[in-house]
Amino acid sequence: MRAASLTCFVLLLLAACAAPPQQAAAPAPCAQQGLASWYTREPGQTRMADGEPVDPAALTAAHRSLPFGTRVRVTDLSTGRSVVVRITDRGPTARNRIIDLSAAAARALDMRHDGVARVRVELLAGSTASPGAAAGTRACLLPKVTPS
Repeated sequence: MRAASLTCFVLLLLAACAAPPQQAAAPAPCAQQGLASWYTREPGQTRMADGEPVDPAALTAAHRSLPFGTRVRVTDLSTGRSVVVRITDRGPTARNRIIDLSAAAARALDMRHDGVARVRVELLAGSTASPGAAAGTRACLLPKVTPS
């Protein structure tokens, strides 16, 4: 009987010393940080790369890799202002930029005077670029965070 009690005591002690169960790590946010600029279309350029007509008042943007129609939230990291835009064009052409915003989107962020702002671009759930969003998972199609 004594050996059984000692065995139970040792097992109980080992169980008490065991590491607590680890919680699942939160999924990494589907976002990218870097520089944004804004652009206007040249006279005579009547269509965006996705084929839709140019609309200077539209909240749109150009991104190198996101599919057309993808919706992203762009947040100015210095002011906290944000705007939701739809990807309709390709760009930016400047290598150190991650997104080019329409004049209307730049106005919403109040960055038209400076021309460039440090931003965070977040892929929105349900966007065309996140095919698993309906199932509760998101495939992040944004490149890794760009150092500044």
